[in-house]
Amino acid sequence: MFEIVILIASLCFLSIALLNAFFWPKPHPADQKHAGEVSILIPARNEEANLSDCLNAALRQGETICEILIYDDHSTDQTAQIIRNFAGRDARVRAIPPVALEPGWCGKNFACWQLANAAKGKWMLFIDADARLAESAAAQMVEEMKQRRLGLLSCWPGLQMISFWERALMPTLNFVVFATFCAPLSLLARLTPYPSLGIAHGACLMFNRESYQRVGGHSAVRDQIFEDTRLAQLWRARGERGLCLDGQDVVSVRMYSSFKEIWQGFQKNFFLAFKHELSFWLYLAFRLTFLLLPFVLSILAPNRSVFLAATAILLARFILALRFGHPLVSVLLHPLSEVILLALGLLSWRRCKSGQGVTWKGREYHKAG
Repeated sequence: MFEIVILIASLCFLSIALLNAFFWPKPHPADQKHAGEVSILIPARNEEANLSDCLNAALRQGETICEILIYDDHSTDQTAQIIRNFAGRDARVRAIPPVALEPGWCGKNFACWQLANAAKGKWMLFIDADARLAESAAAQMVEEMKQRRLGLLSCWPGLQMISFWERALMPTLNFVVFATFCAPLSLLARLTPYPSLGIAHGACLMFNRESYQRVGGHSAVRDQIFEDTRLAQLWRARGERGLCLDGQDVVSVRMYSSFKEIWQGFQKNFFLAFKHELSFWLYLAFRLTFLLLPFVLSILAPNRSVFLAATAILLARFILALRFGHPLVSVLLHPLSEVILLALGLLSWRRCKSGQGVTWKGREYHKAG
């Protein structure tokens, strides 16, 4: 009976993956330039390795952009000099002077709030420094927001993966989401207004200024490390219209470049992504039981049901790999990625509960004292 339950769950994952692969839309091509309507806003803390390419891609948005504002969040590298160089080339590029981080705020949220207060555009497009906008991406997002009457639009980026560990582990990010979350359901805003259906990717978020001000924007999630999805959920809870689309043709991102960065980045978000500790433990048990155990049982106690369950999970990963352009090696390494993910979850929990906290960009969060 237990094996049958595992098989049913794996078939559900496969069904959700298929729905996302075939019915999750991408933004339409832009028919208009929407001249001068968009402010691109970039929080940057020690981003000398990323910022130049990010700004070059932002400037290629052309006349759609009225300004590109960068908040240099007390960087200790060459970030400030890069901003000055670009500002000398194009008057639309401007640095926002940093101020001391206020108590109760996470660094990125505070930086985004400062940027929003300085922005002039009707549409505010927040991107991370490691994001690369495709040509006409800003205009595409504006058209989607106007046609769908949205206050928030996130484009889920394509992943750039170079090193072995990126190619092995980063696709897990999409699998975690799109084998358990049916993105097409969120399109039915009037029929499914539930906040739990809100989802977003913090590397690419566009807001209508009026909607942002009504909800409170980043100030409403000031203490949240997992701020992107919290914002998407908050938009729905406040009766605003928000949506996340498949944006792999609109924006790409290389989130991490080494195993160490992947470990630190996933560890930072894992435990703090849950509002309640019970939800965290249930999620870990869920992943252990339904996404890893079928492969363990296929070796230790093989039978038809667990073999079919493991096959369905790999097929779900294969379908998502084709849709999102992931390396197929990540499919074969699924059991390894699950073991690493569970270990990261436990470490994230231990660090937060013990008072050690988690560290990101030189700042510590949820540390005792």
